[in-house]
Amino acid sequence: MKRQALVLCVAFALFAAAVPAVQPAWAENDPSALARRAIDKLNQAHVALNEASRASDRVAALSQTIQAFEDGLDALREGVRQAALREAAIRHEFDRESEKLSRFLGVLMSIQSSSGPLGLLHPSGPLGTVRSGMIVADITPEIHRRAEALRRRLEEITTLRSLQQAAAKTLRQGLEDAQAARTGLSQAISNRTELPQRYLADPARLQRLVDGAETLEGFATGLSGIELKGPVPDPVRDFAAARGQLPMPVQGTLLRGFNEPDAAGVRRPGILVATRPLALVTNVWPATVRYRGPLLDFGQVVILEPEPGTLLILGGMDQAFGQVGQVLPAGAPLGLMGGASPDPDGFFQNAVKGAGSERSETLYIELKRGDSPVDPAKWFALTKD
Repeated sequence: MKRQALVLCVAFALFAAAVPAVQPAWAENDPSALARRAIDKLNQAHVALNEASRASDRVAALSQTIQAFEDGLDALREGVRQAALREAAIRHEFDRESEKLSRFLGVLMSIQSSSGPLGLLHPSGPLGTVRSGMIVADITPEIHRRAEALRRRLEEITTLRSLQQAAAKTLRQGLEDAQAARTGLSQAISNRTELPQRYLADPARLQRLVDGAETLEGFATGLSGIELKGPVPDPVRDFAAARGQLPMPVQGTLLRGFNEPDAAGVRRPGILVATRPLALVTNVWPATVRYRGPLLDFGQVVILEPEPGTLLILGGMDQAFGQVGQVLPAGAPLGLMGGASPDPDGFFQNAVKGAGSERSETLYIELKRGDSPVDPAKWFALTKD
């Protein structure tokens, strides 16, 4: 009996080490809470899409809806990733400690199979019997506590799996809705007539400038010399006062900084932002469209004039909106990035690999004040992976 008590204590020690404390369900980074919040965001975006068709300003409503879907999909990526990592961690703990748990259960079974009278006797007499009983009495509540911890772990895995299934259903609807919102936005922009409009004094000069462009910097410099007819809109406030406060024109992360060399050693007087496919690009300040269209190897380019003598250049889009001379308000859509909408299966696979694995598109941002480029990062709030 003394040997059995000793073995039981050792086995219990192994068992206690095998089952760490369960992560509290109220933890701030709880995967279940993250996934639920992401699903709620996408459901709210679905409602907003239905309401956008009745909005007086469909362009603004659809732009906000697309951004809501982007927020929801980003949140869903992180929620799915954290849920998958959490489930894998739990399963890894079970696999790693399965041998210890098996040994502990084997000891319990061997003690249970001992005959009753022998189990009540102890070689050292009644005092030893009492001590053995105390050991068993101390161990029993801990066994129950650890068993309850295991049960909660298994329930957590079940919850995570259920959330992943719900997320998959919400994802499919969200991807379809986001594409419908993009299509609706393009149609709404083509029907838009209420924006203030200025006109080129010499349209042929702009075309010659496009045809003869050799560098983006040279094109932008030449563009500054082409006048626009029509009233100049009253500035909301000094553009320079917005330094460090402008929102990002697209959801993304800083990939390459101002004048930072690329893989080929080429330096550009702008920054490069990594975005997800089909991301919406928006205007960050009331500005006049000075150019919109393809240019060199930058894809679709939009050049804005937020104030006289200042040009904001955005290049790398697949689709660009607006007409030369239009005065756009802050938040107005400027274009969409390229790429294809992810399939749901690929979405979940990439989400598990890492939150940034799908930022396959790049938006180039350049800011010129007078004839000199300045670092746009000093105007925008940027993050870098």
